[in-house]
Amino acid sequence: MTDHDPRIPRTAPIQSATFSNPINAEIRRAAATGIYDIRGGGAKRRVPHFDDLLFLGASVSRYPLEGYREACGTNVTLGTRFAKNPIELDIPITIAGMSFGALSGPAKEALGRGATLAGTSTTTGDGGMTPEERGHSAKLVYQYLPSRYGMNPDDLRRADAIEVVVGQGAKPGGGGMLLGQKIDDRVAEMRTLPKGIDQRSACRHPDWTGPDDLEIKILELREITGWRVPIYVKIGATRPYFDVALAVKAGADVVVIDGMQGGTAATQDVFIEHVGIPTLACIRPAVKALQDLGLHREVQLVVSGGIRTGADVAKALALGADAVSIGTAAMVALGDNDPKYEAEYNALGTTAGAYDDWHEGNDPAGITTQNPELAARLDPVEGGRRLRNYLNVMTLEAQTIARACGHNHLHHLEPEDLCALTMEAAAMAQVPLAGTDWYPGKPGTGY
Repeated sequence: MTDHDPRIPRTAPIQSATFSNPINAEIRRAAATGIYDIRGGGAKRRVPHFDDLLFLGASVSRYPLEGYREACGTNVTLGTRFAKNPIELDIPITIAGMSFGALSGPAKEALGRGATLAGTSTTTGDGGMTPEERGHSAKLVYQYLPSRYGMNPDDLRRADAIEVVVGQGAKPGGGGMLLGQKIDDRVAEMRTLPKGIDQRSACRHPDWTGPDDLEIKILELREITGWRVPIYVKIGATRPYFDVALAVKAGADVVVIDGMQGGTAATQDVFIEHVGIPTLACIRPAVKALQDLGLHREVQLVVSGGIRTGADVAKALALGADAVSIGTAAMVALGDNDPKYEAEYNALGTTAGAYDDWHEGNDPAGITTQNPELAARLDPVEGGRRLRNYLNVMTLEAQTIARACGHNHLHHLEPEDLCALTMEAAAMAQVPLAGTDWYPGKPGTGY
């Protein structure tokens, strides 16, 4: 064998697709530390999403609405099944549960301010209800989680709705982490925890093991609140048809289904990337469950997990949802991952837009921290204004699309308004591949 002939150019070296640089880096990190990686920020892998769908605007076969003269409704009512006082919202975009502890006090206040200005609701998250959040949220949903941190009947009665959290999209079947550096005196008091000690949230409720126990718990919550407020059930998307059906049979007024693109305070990276199903894949089975029970629209469906734009909102509603919920996008609207803090993100070993160490409490934007100096960087009044602007823009975008499809209300959007760009998206959303009238698994086609 001879050495390589210098007159023949070498081919460029090719990185292994299986053992890529990020995979190799994780192997080396695991080998050095002996512990699994914990992070926040939600799934980073590319999965079929709303970007893989397109709307079919009206032309001859359908007539569009004139945006300057013809109205397009956006209101939605949640909890019409059993609650005496369902929640009436101006827009079908709500703020998802993010705890005080994971988020700073000013951030929780800003979320309440922005949601109220936009005419929608916000949600407490784990760890209880803060005075700032209740005081600035016209419509506040109180999360009832497996951990029961900060839970008390008085706050349940002060809520406008109760959300029983069975699972989250980023970690269905698993619990989350709140590191000790974020458990200061106030967080520790609210959660009845020792200060400065890492806390792990439970993965399941301690007093039930199945849907029969869930039904009992929902009845208990109704009795505590005098059947006044809606009861939501939030599930992480894994088996959406059966989970939605069981939640409804247990008595839920509203079902919230959270896809794997949903964010999380902190959990195992292997969990975030490899457990659950995409948001796009969970909507049609959830709607089918409601339809089979004869309760679609009577029991409202809220979809969350990776919602970013008015187009995402419109697509979720067209597939059968009544509303959507946003978490990560709301934090970005407040100012998280802002490039103006790039130097500080770099000092933390990351970059704006890739920061997923929110759980460590060093957020330069002051949103996911309990450090008083960092938290003071967020002006809750300005943050609320920014969130209001963002919610308004999303609503206007969704209205523009609905009018272009010939509809005078966002809830009149339907699957027939959509087509798919890929086979995967067509199969998940059950809408035709663009330019055809077929999708994989379409009834009557045999394939």
